[in-house]
Amino acid sequence: MTSYNQALIEITQAGLAALEERSKSKNVVNTAAAESHFLCNWMVQALKERRFSKLIAKELTQWIRDARSMGAAAQLTSVLQRIEDQYLAAAQNQAVGTSLNAMLSELKENDWVIILDSAVTTKLKLDSSGLNSVVISVDQYDGHIDGDKLTKAITLYVRANEQELARIAAKHGLLLSQGNKKASLIKHHKAYRVFPNNQGPAMALLVE
Repeated sequence: MTSYNQALIEITQAGLAALEERSKSKNVVNTAAAESHFLCNWMVQALKERRFSKLIAKELTQWIRDARSMGAAAQLTSVLQRIEDQYLAAAQNQAVGTSLNAMLSELKENDWVIILDSAVTTKLKLDSSGLNSVVISVDQYDGHIDGDKLTKAITLYVRANEQELARIAAKHGLLLSQGNKKASLIKHHKAYRVFPNNQGPAMALLVE
């Protein structure tokens, strides 16, 4: 059975391959606007022909909408390249639990406030004196990591620059879900999730 990650990598690589093939044609216009127009048409056709898994139909529809409304500013080529880079690297990571702990250790060394020993079951407030912070409920931290692997998803409540978080997560081969402020139980923090084997159900947070 195809996973979300596999479906996303498949369409990403197919789109980039189509772009590469196009660039080999004689007298082709290689501008950002022309590339965006080509990719948009390619995606419309792919959606019409149901060429790819329905797992990524939402993303495909959104990319088409963005390309039609924003043109080259949608940066579709860049989006596909970033997805390929992050998802292929994450696919090689067989030790998500170890990677999560390594990331938390590095954040602590960089003076982030890291709290792993409190139960988070209701709305809480953390006074971190303006420092970046990560909170993981103790029941998840103690119960969802088995050796070097994750057995269940873990929620991270984070207060920090989102791109800084994205970069360090990617450095450690982790795919974090998109940040969700409404789902957070810690005031002024966003909720992010990391999944066993990096197999999340939706688009991960991407490095820009």
